[in-house]
Amino acid sequence: MLFEITNYITAIVCLITAFVIQRVYTKEKLRDDTTSVRGIMWFSLAIFSWGLGALINIMLIDFFSVSIYDKVIVSLGVLFSLLNSLFILMSIPSIEHNSKRNIVIRIIERFTNKEVFIIFGGILMMIASVFLISFYSNPNDNTSNNVIWLIDIPISVVVAFALLQELNKAFYSRGMRFMYFPTYFLFILILVAVIHRIIPSENTYEWMDLNTWNTIGSVSSLSFKFLFIVLFTILLYSWKLLAENEEQQSEYVKIKVSKTILEEELEILKIANESHLDTIKHLKIRLNKEKKKYITLEESSKVILSDRQKEVLANLGLCGTKKSYTEIAEAMNISTDGFQTHIYQIKKALNISGSDGKEQLITYAFDNNLIDSATISCD
Repeated sequence: MLFEITNYITAIVCLITAFVIQRVYTKEKLRDDTTSVRGIMWFSLAIFSWGLGALINIMLIDFFSVSIYDKVIVSLGVLFSLLNSLFILMSIPSIEHNSKRNIVIRIIERFTNKEVFIIFGGILMMIASVFLISFYSNPNDNTSNNVIWLIDIPISVVVAFALLQELNKAFYSRGMRFMYFPTYFLFILILVAVIHRIIPSENTYEWMDLNTWNTIGSVSSLSFKFLFIVLFTILLYSWKLLAENEEQQSEYVKIKVSKTILEEELEILKIANESHLDTIKHLKIRLNKEKKKYITLEESSKVILSDRQKEVLANLGLCGTKKSYTEIAEAMNISTDGFQTHIYQIKKALNISGSDGKEQLITYAFDNNLIDSATISCD
């Protein structure tokens, strides 16, 4: 009865848990197909193997009336235990930490998934051979059933020890040292379950009641399965939180770098803007000067000069660059003072001043087509 209850509880809990975890894996795989995410798949398969094994035991016992001590039940138990060990081994490399890996895990990581399955396939063939030999040589001896477990026991212990080390390293790297006790307790429960498998129940009469012995086996078997699920679930969610924190940190770094680049570009733009503003300022000053000149010339162009003033200005424009005021005055048969008086009145009328007044007058004469009014020759 206790064996059947153990199977029912294991089947229900493990199959439901495996389904839920597989859904988590499917969802995470869409976002990021990494070793850590693939480890969720192996973890769910490890739990599924427990649930499937228990379900097959229920069907054989309840529907086909197979004895719990039958070699078929025992051999299937070894088969699913080995499959469970395989899936756990495949899931352990996904446990992330910064410490050195366990030697078993380092060896596993050297092989591909296909090669690992081939190795375990060879082990399963060995179990099948031992089972057949045991079945035909001792058809009624229950002691031979316990011998079959000797093939699985070393693998289970090695996997349990590797799991213990990797879990502790992962919890240590994540600041969860308080999880050491559950991991050690898990290892002890696995050892108890292993010992229970290899010791025939008839050999315990001298120092323990059979019911107590079976209870210890069932409780330890259920306990280490449930504790295994709890520990890996905690590890899974701590990994999830760690991954999200790392993603946020990575996003923060990217934003910080982007902010620095934008600040540098802003500083460059400020410098360029200041340079442009300075250039614009100088251009405005020049524009204002040119505008004033233009206004002056525009106003000057509206000034009405007398015929004599036009003659003087035309002669200056024609010969101003070659002759002096005195020479131009002599050519016009007027005095120098009289010529300069005309020049003064013309500058005043045109609002021309400054040291370059002569040049401005010459420019005005050419711009306003007064050269045709010239009465002298520059030859």
